[in-house]
Amino acid sequence: MSRNDASHTDETAGESDDKRRAVDQSDDEQPKKRGANEERTDGGPAVGDPPGGDNPSRRGFLKGVGLASVLGIGSASASDDALFSMDGLQPVGDPIGEYPYRDWEDLYREQWDWDSVSRSTHSVNCTGSCSWNVYVKNGQVWREEQSGDYPRFDESLPDPNPRGCQKGACYTDYVNAEQRIKHPLKRVGERGEGKWKRITWDEALTEIAEHVVDEVEAGRYDAISGFTPIPAMSPVSFASGSRLINLLGGVSHSFYDWYSDLPPGQPITWGTQTDNAESADWYNADYIIAWGSNINVTRIPDAKYFLESGYNGTKRVGIFTDYSQTAIHTDEWLSPDPGSDTALALGMAQTIVSEGLYDEAHLKEQTDMPLLVRQDTGKFLRASDVPSVNSSADRPEWMLLMLDSNGQLREAPGSLGERDGQKDYSKSIDLDFDPRLDAETTVQTDDGSVQVRSVWAELRDELAQYDPETVTKMTGVGTETYQRVAREFADVERAKIIHGKGVNDWYHNDLGNRAIQLLVTLTGNLGRQGTGVDHYVGQEKIWTFHGWKTLSFPTGKVRGVPTTLWTYYHAGILDNTDADTAAKIRESIDKGWMPVYPEEREDGSRPDPTTMFVWRGNYFNQAKGNVAVEEELWPKLDLVVDINFRMDSTALYSDIVLPTASHYEKHDLSMTDMHTYVHPFTPAVEPLGESKTDWQIFKDLAEKIQEVATERGVEPISDRTFDREIDLQSVYDDYVRDWETETDGALAEDRAAAEYILEHSAESNPAGTDEQITFADTVEQPQRLLEAGDHWTSDIEDGEAYAPWKDFVQDKNPWPTVTGRQQYYIDHDWFLELGEQLPTHKEGPTNTGGDYPMEYNTPHGRWAIHSTWRDSEKMLRLQRGEPIVYINPDDAAERGIEDGDTVEVFNDLGAVEVQAKIYPSSERGTLRHFFSWEKFQYASRNNFNTLVPMYMKPTQLVQYPEDTGEHLYFFPNYWGPTGVNSDVRVDVRKKGGDGG
Repeated sequence: MSRNDASHTDETAGESDDKRRAVDQSDDEQPKKRGANEERTDGGPAVGDPPGGDNPSRRGFLKGVGLASVLGIGSASASDDALFSMDGLQPVGDPIGEYPYRDWEDLYREQWDWDSVSRSTHSVNCTGSCSWNVYVKNGQVWREEQSGDYPRFDESLPDPNPRGCQKGACYTDYVNAEQRIKHPLKRVGERGEGKWKRITWDEALTEIAEHVVDEVEAGRYDAISGFTPIPAMSPVSFASGSRLINLLGGVSHSFYDWYSDLPPGQPITWGTQTDNAESADWYNADYIIAWGSNINVTRIPDAKYFLESGYNGTKRVGIFTDYSQTAIHTDEWLSPDPGSDTALALGMAQTIVSEGLYDEAHLKEQTDMPLLVRQDTGKFLRASDVPSVNSSADRPEWMLLMLDSNGQLREAPGSLGERDGQKDYSKSIDLDFDPRLDAETTVQTDDGSVQVRSVWAELRDELAQYDPETVTKMTGVGTETYQRVAREFADVERAKIIHGKGVNDWYHNDLGNRAIQLLVTLTGNLGRQGTGVDHYVGQEKIWTFHGWKTLSFPTGKVRGVPTTLWTYYHAGILDNTDADTAAKIRESIDKGWMPVYPEEREDGSRPDPTTMFVWRGNYFNQAKGNVAVEEELWPKLDLVVDINFRMDSTALYSDIVLPTASHYEKHDLSMTDMHTYVHPFTPAVEPLGESKTDWQIFKDLAEKIQEVATERGVEPISDRTFDREIDLQSVYDDYVRDWETETDGALAEDRAAAEYILEHSAESNPAGTDEQITFADTVEQPQRLLEAGDHWTSDIEDGEAYAPWKDFVQDKNPWPTVTGRQQYYIDHDWFLELGEQLPTHKEGPTNTGGDYPMEYNTPHGRWAIHSTWRDSEKMLRLQRGEPIVYINPDDAAERGIEDGDTVEVFNDLGAVEVQAKIYPSSERGTLRHFFSWEKFQYASRNNFNTLVPMYMKPTQLVQYPEDTGEHLYFFPNYWGPTGVNSDVRVDVRKKGGDGG
């Protein structure tokens, strides 16, 4: 289906825009052409002058050559006519200095001329955060070019410049693209049908405002949802809608977990979500394992550090099921069977432990391995359990115990019981005694004599199940190969794992994360340059945290919801899941571990959601279980508003689409955890057509809501949950007010919002110093941040690439876990019940999608960032121009499928029609369908997620400790149930074949 079929209007929405089209100018108004008609300095004719002598003109010369070719005249003697004489062909010794015809230089100079240059970047969820120069000519964005001026902070590391990829290099095409939305549109057909009516901004804002006022006045403010992903890629644009939703008492949705990007093993083990080294630190490693992270495809601006580390002597190992684009650049490639990464990691851990290759000092001080576990309950032994332990802690029930070298019980310093909350650096985990690592004894408790063992002893028993023969059988990786890699990893000074989404897509992703993390813990590869587990999937962590947070959520009272659970609940999937999972989901909701909005009312009822705002994202395209979303959830929504610069899948299924500015038409900031710089968006041109920036759109909507509420005389509404009133008659005034300084109207413009973020964040305006990064500074050049805020775990140091965990490993502060240490043993009841108190390998759900012979995988691809650029003509030309499924040659041959055939991939949920590509690099039994193709790019308007059911793992719904949640608790994008893309069964057949 053509892109142009995605939408149409009943009025022309593609009218010319005077601000963008080249205007007629008199000669003296035309910008000067660089180099045109300038004098030559080499003695030759001026550029543009006709060549001297009797040489024919350019037109005559070309005509002569063409006619001579047609007539078959092969020499100058064929005619005495000057037109046909070849006297004009002269040998040229110096093609630059002596070439007689030079007019082509003017053409070239005109092509590469420009009127202005602006600095900008691309607001996409790729972790790139690359600074670009944007060139404008005759009022049109003409091209972009990597800025190449990131300042170097360590001359021993590869130059950080340039940063960019092929997608960013053609963003210009989007600015004036056919699918660019230039006017407010209202749906006039069915959702997804693509029938639209152009309306005015006042009509659009009034209709939305009337609906919002109705909902808030009726007490359904928590039925209003706002979905937008990843603040770091453009925090002002993120804050624009989040700020209004917050003022309305609405619901802000998580995204990191919904995209299957969040690695739940990190908060489980480290009490922190995704603290990574910046990519420059890869060069410091002696040994790197790229585990499920296809760096050369999904980390293009940073791949140079991985590639160049080889010149620094770094050994690079790739662990991928397929022979990926990164695997071909590694020194060694391991190919475990799909879904067996956990077993491979545990097998490697077993080798390290059984051969004594672990860092004993690190394990004793920095981990829970010496802590004692009761054998009767499976719970940690606590000071409150043992009468002989006279604890001075405020909460002895959370003071955990070790055995010292003399066999005496000792309290573990830094345990939660002596800390004031999850993060308390007033305590230390530094030990003044030598704990036993492998401990087993009997203690007298309030319940009598109880046998206890250390976590280390429990772990050794668990790892004993992963002997070489078993691991090879589970994974398909040779015994000698994986054991040698484990030994090499343990033997070097600095080892690192780059962990990717390839592990996160599976149902048991938390177990996979924990097992992989165990390898760096066992070997002490944390808290130093060149070490750690670096997990980059999306710009999930923002540096300028405080400024962004207070701009986005000015009331400080936030209704956050895990999008996976919200979608699961309202799409009716809960009624169709297995009984045990359904019971645990309900228990989690009932106990308040995980919120669902709208809230349950006093009479026990729970309203349906009614309103959805989506901006900077493509919720509908990314929806796992999207059949249920379309059939069950979407009909419940009375109003879906999409703020977008292009007609994507979510816009197509919306009721009102508002045209937003492109990335080259606004002020904003950009940052990522892959580097320690901040740089800006600045408007190279005015927004196209009637487009407005996200900040302007939501500000105008706030103004319209205030106007409607004032006309109606709507009184403030008391919030059911928070100690505040929702005042619609002041919502615009509150939107543009700086709540930190109490300055009215201070935040009326986008740039002021960007300045606010920089001014109110420790990273850009640290306390106790005169140093400060302003927006103007970032325009001049990307700025390295000055400090790491307290949501990071190391400082930004001069001359060093950022590497996390130094607060704990070097400074001995307690880790923000129950134990105050890296925690591999979780004694929550659900973990114990499911046998997951320690990392262990489990097979995923069987027959998900039906009883079919093939695995279905939807990895990130090279030619798009999520769905952005999926409809780019340039990117489509670099591939096959339509959705493709990659299939092993043997699997294809069995089904009579040849390269380029149209095939149908199907399971019990649905079917998608795509083109087959034979992929010899793939293992047998797996179909790869690179994700994010838009629904309208498929013949049936099904898409890659049609075949993916929606399901959740109960262990990701817990609060821990159950009463306080000071280790695991729901916080958007920190802890919550992840979407799952893998563990799906399908089959494929040639279109028109049996059953096709």
